[in-house]
Amino acid sequence: MTLGRYAKYDRKIRVGSRDSILAVAQARYVMTSIESAHPEAELELVTMKTQGDRLSAAHPSSPLPVSKLAIKGLFVKELESALSNGEIDLAVHSLKDMSLEENFDLPIVAYTKREDPRDVAVKRKNPQTLLQSEVLGTSSLAGFEAESQGPPFPVAGCSSSRRRVQLSRAMRCKVRPIRGNVLTRLDKLDGGGEYDFLVLAAAGLIRLGLTDRISCFFSPDQITPAAGQGILACQGRRDEDYGYLSGTTDRDSEILATAERAFAAATGGGCLAPVAAYATTSGGEISLIGMYVNEELGIFLRGSASGPEKRAKSIGEELASKLIERMKNGESENV
Repeated sequence: MTLGRYAKYDRKIRVGSRDSILAVAQARYVMTSIESAHPEAELELVTMKTQGDRLSAAHPSSPLPVSKLAIKGLFVKELESALSNGEIDLAVHSLKDMSLEENFDLPIVAYTKREDPRDVAVKRKNPQTLLQSEVLGTSSLAGFEAESQGPPFPVAGCSSSRRRVQLSRAMRCKVRPIRGNVLTRLDKLDGGGEYDFLVLAAAGLIRLGLTDRISCFFSPDQITPAAGQGILACQGRRDEDYGYLSGTTDRDSEILATAERAFAAATGGGCLAPVAAYATTSGGEISLIGMYVNEELGIFLRGSASGPEKRAKSIGEELASKLIERMKNGESENV
């Protein structure tokens, strides 16, 4: 039986999360929404280190020493095992960390309202630079670039191939790998010397109360976000009752995620290639932009598609097919 928004739920709900400051903040956001709809519910937060966390800590400035095929599940594997074993009842993930292939036994049971999906630039703390409050949300890329220039070009801290490829097209800079959680990366930036700025997801900074560190927002046309960026996914066990998430799940987010993840899956994306997708919805219509890159062949393609929300998955797949066909026909912009 599916419970209504205000139905009683008197069993303890164990919510699983990665053991990081951002992941815990995200899990607590979901827990607060559950408590709002079901104040009588007892909730427990269960945290754990994942293989991705351990490898990132061990290799802070270099690619992870695993095959590309293994990367996508590094940050969810332990949580999925805990779900399967009954150690937790619900796992909260950043949707962009999840495999593009749905786990039949452990499906996504709720998508939260999307936080700002854009990528942002974060400059080193320096009293000589422009106050963050003066540029927040209004700084143009050109203005940020002018503020960031250093001999010969500023160095960006960024490990995502998706961001790296697009950043090199958006502005003149050098890119150097950086790993670790958000606070660790900010400490490395502020320590000076190695990086002039970082490229991070706006959503993470906002959820950590660090909005004042944002120097510049990149538009989705400048740096197209990862599929699902800004959305939290609640993962549960098939055939269990998750009615207590009725006040947590967001219909628009599910539609947007469906289109974006369908595009990424159809292009073989995720961590296997620099692929990006960003969708918006209005009046029952969905609009999607997607980016496909094959660095070995020097191919960079971007396109768009739109249609009824009910065709979200098909729209994503069709856009992917169009870009792949363009690639086969020899079309490309410079990488």
